[in-house]
Formats: sequence, structure tokens, C-alpha cells
Amino acid sequence: MLAFCGLDRCSVDANGRIKLSPRVIEDFARRGSDVVLHCLPEGAVAVYPEDIYLAMRSAVPDPAKRAAESVVFRRSLRRFGAWSQSERISAQGRITLPAEYREHAGLVPGSDAMVVGNEIGVEIWSRERWLAEQQMILEHEREKGEREMESDLETGRSI
Repeated sequence: MLAFCGLDRCSVDANGRIKLSPRVIEDFARRGSDVVLHCLPEGAVAVYPEDIYLAMRSAVPDPAKRAAESVVFRRSLRRFGAWSQSERISAQGRITLPAEYREHAGLVPGSDAMVVGNEIGVEIWSRERWLAEQQMILEHEREKGEREMESDLETGRSI
């Protein structure tokens, strides 16, 4: 069974919570109840199982040494540290997004949010930003396909 795939529309309630679909709740339940919220530079909030987030962050060898030597790495640590926080999915399947995270993602009470599967967790987007992101993805794929076809024609390769 595929995990963390699909797309759901939900609403942001007055308390800054969204209700996850039963499918998404089940995907997280298989990994444990602890999740990490992380603000993405693209303007969405990622929700990762804690073990996935920790694996992403532990991929950097000797972070203390790198932090001592690199301004860029320290800035990366700040971004992750400031824009990541542990959270739990409630018994009702809701997750509370902190006010700063909602502001970052353009999510306001009463607005539509999109819960987008990304295979390692989900991302929470405002509907407007998701539609723009989807358009950008489709345009990129179309342009990439055109370049690939042009390259094939130039080199005489056939499909």
C-alpha cells in the first residue's frame, strides 16, 4: 500500500487546526504518533514522521564541526531550528499549526488548505499556493520534456 500519497482539501479552523483524512492518519499511525512540522521555503508546512525528520537531519556528517566552519551551514541550522517543531496528531485527527507557521504558509482560519502527499510525509498548502505550485510543476515537466525531445532529435536517438 502506498503511504503519504494523494491530495485532500480541508479547512483551517478558528484555532489554526486542520483535520487530516483517515488515510493520512493511518499512514502516520504506522510510524508512531510523534510528527515534526517544518516550514518549507516554497511557502508550505511539511508534516513528517519524527523518524523521517531525524533521518533527514542526521544525513549531515559532523554537524558541530561544519557549524564552526561555515556561515552557510549555520544559517541552514537556524532555518531548520526555527522552522521545525514537534507536534502530535490529536485523537480526533487534527493537527495544530502555530500562528507563525500559518502566516508563513498563507493559511487563515476559514480558508481551504490542501494536504499533499510527498511519499515521506505530507505538505500543507494554502489552496491558492498549491494551484500555483502545481502549475509551476506541470510547466517545468512540459519544458523538460520538450528539451529531452529536442536533444533526442539532435542526436538522432529514437524512442
